[in-house]
Amino acid sequence: MIKKSDNLTLSQSQRQRLIRAAELSAQQAYAPYSRFRVGAAVLAASGEIYRGANIENASYGLSTCAERVALAAAMVAGEAQIIALAVACVDAPADAPLAHKLPCGACRQWLQELAPDAHIFVSGEARSFRLPDLLPQAFTLA
Repeated sequence: MIKKSDNLTLSQSQRQRLIRAAELSAQQAYAPYSRFRVGAAVLAASGEIYRGANIENASYGLSTCAERVALAAAMVAGEAQIIALAVACVDAPADAPLAHKLPCGACRQWLQELAPDAHIFVSGEARSFRLPDLLPQAFTLA
């Protein structure tokens, strides 16, 4: 069981399990327009993993990112604390810049709202991230 801690570290096996869930989720993406499939998986404090994939729409503004699908699934299940999130951009070239694999701005704002303390992992990247790394001076309402 993972306990809440400011210095929380996930074991290598927990991290790999979460990244693998994101990679598998990407296979379920609906991306006929961009052909850029993305999967995400969030680990809740309960130990449950919730998955999501990007779902596109011909009206691009109505598309939904994998990260938001996974976060929404966790919220609907009643999870109050998200420990970690993994993202997998399975169609990104192996040598793609990191910026092509990280959550978009809208997903970063969702993370600020729903998982501000989560560890963020990107498939194929050795390092992990925290939200202040990706969204410094994030907008929030007190």
